[in-house]
Amino acid sequence: MLDSLAQLAFPLQALVATLLTWALTALGACVVFLMRRPNQNVMDAMLGLAGGVMVAAAFWSLLSPAIDMAQALGMVPWLTVFVGFLGGGILLFFSDRLFTKLQEKRALLQQGQTQAGLKRCAMLVFSITLHNIPEGMAIGVAFGSLAYGLEGSTAAGAWMLALGIGLQNLPEGMAVSLPLRREGYAPRQAFFYGQLSGVVEPIAAVLGALLVLKIQVCLPFLLAFAAGAMIYVVVEELIPESQTNENKDWMALFTLVGFSVMMVLDVALG
Repeated sequence: MLDSLAQLAFPLQALVATLLTWALTALGACVVFLMRRPNQNVMDAMLGLAGGVMVAAAFWSLLSPAIDMAQALGMVPWLTVFVGFLGGGILLFFSDRLFTKLQEKRALLQQGQTQAGLKRCAMLVFSITLHNIPEGMAIGVAFGSLAYGLEGSTAAGAWMLALGIGLQNLPEGMAVSLPLRREGYAPRQAFFYGQLSGVVEPIAAVLGALLVLKIQVCLPFLLAFAAGAMIYVVVEELIPESQTNENKDWMALFTLVGFSVMMVLDVALG
C-alpha cells in the first residue's frame, strides 16, 4: 500500500510541474492584452518572430533530444527521426488540404472574405499543441523514472527539465496568440487559444509518468513527429505570410530574432 502511494506521488509531481509549464504558456499569451489595435507591420514582424521560435524549438526542443534518446534506447536514430519528422509533416499536409475543402463546402466565412487566416490559425494551434504533447510526456517520464529508480534519474533533474520547458513555453504562447490577434481575433480569444495549446502538457505528463517504461520507447518518434508538423506550418504559412509587405528584410530579421531567443533558452536550459 505504501509503495503504491509512493509511486502515485511521482505522477502528482509531474502534474504540478506541468501546471507550471502551462501557466508560463499562458503568461506568454498574455502579451496580446498589451497591444491595442494591431499595426500590420508589427503583426507581420510578430508572425516572423513566431516562425523563428518554432524553427528553433523544432530542432533544440524536439529533434536533437529525439536523436539522443533514440541512441540511448538502442534504436536507429536517423531512421526514427526521419520517419517521425516526415510523418508529422505529411499529417499537416493532408490536414491542410482537408481543412481547405471543409471550409469551401461549409462556407464558414462570409462571402468575399479570405479563408486563409482561419486555416493558418487552426494549423498553428494544432502544431504547437502537438509539440507540447511529447514535451509533457518527457516531463512525466522524468518523474516516473524516479519511481523505478532508473539510472540517471533525479528529482532535481526532473524539476529542472520542467522549468526549462516552461521557460521555453513563454515565447511559444506568444507564437500562438500574436498571429491570432493579427487575424482579427479579440485579445481574449487570442489569449484563450494561446494558453489552450499548453493544456495538453499536464495530461501528457501524467500519462508519461504512469506508463514510463512504455512511453519512453515512443518518445523519440513523437518528438520528431511534432518537429515535422511545426516545420510544415512555418514553411507553408508563417514565414510566407510575414513576407507580404514591402519590409521583407525587416520581417526576415525578426524571424532570426525569434530563432535566436528560442535557441538561447533551449541551449542555456538544456
